[in-house]
Amino acid sequence: MASAKLTPLGLAVLELLHEKAMHPYEMAQLMRERYVSTRVNVKAGSLYHTVERLQRDNYIEVVDTQRDGRRPERTVYGMTQTGLDVFNQRGRELLGDVAQEFPAYLSGLAVIDELGRETSLVEIENRLMRLRAAVAADHAVLQRLAEDKTPEIYWLDWRYSCDHRKFELEWTERLHEDLRSGRIPFQECDPPHLTLITREDDDERKTS
Repeated sequence: MASAKLTPLGLAVLELLHEKAMHPYEMAQLMRERYVSTRVNVKAGSLYHTVERLQRDNYIEVVDTQRDGRRPERTVYGMTQTGLDVFNQRGRELLGDVAQEFPAYLSGLAVIDELGRETSLVEIENRLMRLRAAVAADHAVLQRLAEDKTPEIYWLDWRYSCDHRKFELEWTERLHEDLRSGRIPFQECDPPHLTLITREDDDERKTS
């Protein structure tokens, strides 16, 4: 019988249990501290659902229960040998394989000529504004991680995301200048009888 496929959140749970046994509340705390949400959609409800599913698939098991004062009893989970085997197999695939991905930005770049010069430059400027804010926020987080002396091995994924955003910002800045200066010319001009409609105008028109 084939093993149940690990979801990204399931892999993140096993990643933590690879260190030690813990209860879901501690898992959620560590995921926040390590910014796991930058690569996985982490929500309290989905985390508990994932833990239940991993237990059902025999990837984890209950190893202890804890009670702190009047707080509800907490169930502590540990990884089984089956869970360890599946974790190692999936981890090797993710690290070694080169998967084909389809970023939405590529589809946006493909329609620049159809959108026209004015609209495209406005939207690229919007993207640049958001990217600059994100890169500044990344820098603050990286500083905090370094100051907290969090082992770098735990935030390699975060460093990759930061470098990727920085690269996208620099690449998009060059694209904006190339389009603005005419070095990359538009092949189709906006029809003279059409008025530029911003996304805000379009949203307002739909709701009216």
